[in-house]
Amino acid sequence: MVQFYSVTLGDSVFTIPTRYTELVSRGAGAQGMVCAAYDTVTQQNVAIKKLSRPFQNVTHAKRAYREFKLMKLVNHKNIIGLLNAFTPQKSLEEFQDVYLVMELMDANLCQVIQMDLDHERMSYLLYQMLCGIKHLHLAGIIHRDLKPSNIVVKSDCTLKILDFGLARTAGTTFMMTPYVVTRYYRAPEVILGMGYTENVDIWSVGCIMGEMIRGGVLFPGTDHIDQWNKIIEQLGTPSAAFMARLQPTVRNYVENRPRYAGYSFERLFPDILFPSDSNEHNRLKVLHAA
Repeated sequence: MVQFYSVTLGDSVFTIPTRYTELVSRGAGAQGMVCAAYDTVTQQNVAIKKLSRPFQNVTHAKRAYREFKLMKLVNHKNIIGLLNAFTPQKSLEEFQDVYLVMELMDANLCQVIQMDLDHERMSYLLYQMLCGIKHLHLAGIIHRDLKPSNIVVKSDCTLKILDFGLARTAGTTFMMTPYVVTRYYRAPEVILGMGYTENVDIWSVGCIMGEMIRGGVLFPGTDHIDQWNKIIEQLGTPSAAFMARLQPTVRNYVENRPRYAGYSFERLFPDILFPSDSNEHNRLKVLHAA
């Protein structure tokens, strides 16, 4: 019989098996609260995520199920692994909490972007991101919510993608709400309510790469209209073929915007921004303090 105990972390109460000790809050995300803990059975540090009210409505329930299912099915070194899952409730009538136990990483990419990364580390982080995304896409999964806070790293520069609450299986053309993906990293197809495919994840990776190079968000829109304006000012007005794919009302708006030629690659990413090659092979030392 598994024994449980409760710990209050901030505004949340974690009721967990006694095998998990030394709980420390790691903050809250869109889908729930996360803490670091030590697993006395496997003798390793883990992250425990308590999904926030997963059964409050059908949308939340589907999201919780999706995240659980995908983490269980997907096995890749650049995608966070599910080590355990549990609920403290004893019966179906009481069932309301879901906890996911995952590998513990040192920091998310938001923190890493602030560092002075050399060319080698930056390339390695992006390579791992693309390996993870390629694996998802080959499995017919679109992540849809790639952003620096959903990508975690260790001090040895290994990277893993997490948060699959918004991932969807590919195969149908989605007309998803534009509010799904965190605004800064949304592809034009998402912002404009078009059908989209796996390529929306590649756009997000491009935005993250640009942010790593420039040290700031590429398209920091205040709302989805401002987001679109920021994109076309820098990249230029899209082609007529792209316009033809838009819904009439959206196309009318987009075609009536001022026309922009877009900036050259040299202006967007001048040589001075690119880090020099490094001869060092030391770890991301700063992460040990994170």
